[in-house]
Amino acid sequence: MAVYTEVSDDDLQAFVAQYDMGEPVSFKGIAEGVENSNYLLQTTKGPFILTLYEKRVKPADLPFFLDLMEHLARTGVKCPVPIHGRDGKILRELCERPAAVVTFLSGMWPRRITAHHCQELGVALAGMHLAGQSFPGRRTNDLSRAGWRRLYGQVGEAAEKLQTGLHAAIGKELDQFDWEWPKELPRGVIHADLFPDNVFFLGDECSGLIDFYFACTDFLAYDIAVCLNAWCFEPDGAFNITKAARLLTSYQSKRPLTPEEKDALPLLARGAAMRFLLTRLYDWVNTPAGALVKPKDPREYLRKLNFHREVTSIAAYGLS
Repeated sequence: MAVYTEVSDDDLQAFVAQYDMGEPVSFKGIAEGVENSNYLLQTTKGPFILTLYEKRVKPADLPFFLDLMEHLARTGVKCPVPIHGRDGKILRELCERPAAVVTFLSGMWPRRITAHHCQELGVALAGMHLAGQSFPGRRTNDLSRAGWRRLYGQVGEAAEKLQTGLHAAIGKELDQFDWEWPKELPRGVIHADLFPDNVFFLGDECSGLIDFYFACTDFLAYDIAVCLNAWCFEPDGAFNITKAARLLTSYQSKRPLTPEEKDALPLLARGAAMRFLLTRLYDWVNTPAGALVKPKDPREYLRKLNFHREVTSIAAYGLS
């Protein structure tokens, strides 16, 4: 269960009293997520989500994330909206952690991904990218190439315990990224972590996007690359070209990709696979035995990385 900080009844009462959102009725930890402590807070005025930001989130980044959610909601993107307290503030402290409350977003994330889900995702992602163009905030992507190098150094030779030769193979791949990574592609606000559990559906319709705590300023097409990795591979590891084609086609119905973005997509998909390979590898090395949150297998993203290495054009993703 992804709750790292327990909140007492007295602390909760004092915290909620700073808002005009009624009296607490129930308070339950949310199992999904691995970065922060999330609670479903039911009050006499309805449901809300209370998040305590744990040590892996930089407090200086929180205004960017919260302001972004407010901006996106104002421009029509379906996402949680931060709640202002009686003093006008969004961000405050609870149990010695930065904390905020956001509106509850109805829906569930899809446990079995279909091509229709990917089509809805493409429309929602493009809409978010377009809305983000008018957002004035900027934040560097801490988990781009410099971040990958840092994680690689922190993991060290422990990668060999997972697979012989993995440490050297990752180092060689990072060297190639330094030479080949694009320099000029359309930029803007990206989600950077749009996995299925961050996209809600009501029936067949996407009801909104959540968890913007990796959002940053980077290549818009990199966000698509993350989604290709997260949505378009089957549980057995096979790539589903139909899902990829629906994702890309529906995205382009709202925001057409430039020729340069299309050419760069296979490399960006390799980079996105590397990002999740390294973060999973870091967690695999550093999560203590007996921890409540079980680290995910890094080898899933090694296989995806190897798939993208064989891709020579966007046609392999179903787009001519």
